Amino acid sequence: MELPLVVGVDGSDSSLEAVDWAVDEAARHHAPLRLLHASRWERYEGGRPSFTSGRPSEVVMADHIIASSAERARLRNPELKVSGEVLPDDAASALLDAAPASFALVTGSRGRSGTLGLLLGSVSLAVAARAACPVFVVRGDEPSRQGSHGRIVVGVADSADGSAAVRFALREAEARGCALHAVRAWRRPAHGGRPPVADDDASAYEEQAAALLGDALRDEAGRPRADVHREAVEGPAHRVLLDASAGADLIVVGAPRRHGHFGLQFGRVVHVLLHHSSCPVAVVPQPA
Repeated sequence: MELPLVVGVDGSDSSLEAVDWAVDEAARHHAPLRLLHASRWERYEGGRPSFTSGRPSEVVMADHIIASSAERARLRNPELKVSGEVLPDDAASALLDAAPASFALVTGSRGRSGTLGLLLGSVSLAVAARAACPVFVVRGDEPSRQGSHGRIVVGVADSADGSAAVRFALREAEARGCALHAVRAWRRPAHGGRPPVADDDASAYEEQAAALLGDALRDEAGRPRADVHREAVEGPAHRVLLDASAGADLIVVGAPRRHGHFGLQFGRVVHVLLHHSSCPVAVVPQPA
């Protein structure tokens, strides 16, 4: 059975951008598109007696959001299989429950009820931090969302920790027919108040980062992947990858998933990218 690409919709401009992006992504992977809208009106009002024959306004709005989003998706790609559903739950829970049976989840960067000043909606943050499948957070300018740059970036952590993200990024690059740019950040070791490490001595750390890149990007036969550009860059990982997101169509990063841990399961690098990346972000779960 084909796993669907699931996108959360709430009628906001951000979620409509996510729908457009998800239509193109589903088509690339020949996957059906499933639209989800969460509405908890039944939990609070379903037990109240109705004194009118009309439908509750919350139901009308929820149905309209799903119907209009589905129509938007079909107009963008008439050949794509599209379905929609309203679930009586909060948005984050509905998407997280759908994750195990999904190819990936897609959210916008801001919700309809987003608080002014927040760079990322709470639903997107919660879903990216806890989902059991990859999560796309659609952000960035229109050229990035439209895939105009022909370039995907993947942040390469230690080879054992980042393999899922690398595999996912390679599949994305293949589906899009574009270049994959693999980046590994490295830093000179801190020495308290002593002078910084000289350039000649620092080259060993750069070479180590380059070796880790090479190990992470070998195919199953142990050969280097010829269609991947590799770069070891000095600097904090969050700043290196944030700079790399400019001029990219997608940036892919891994996030650990620890069994029995229910908090936000990613570090500073993922957190910064979700809030500030210049292009859409894919967060790929990696068993810890």
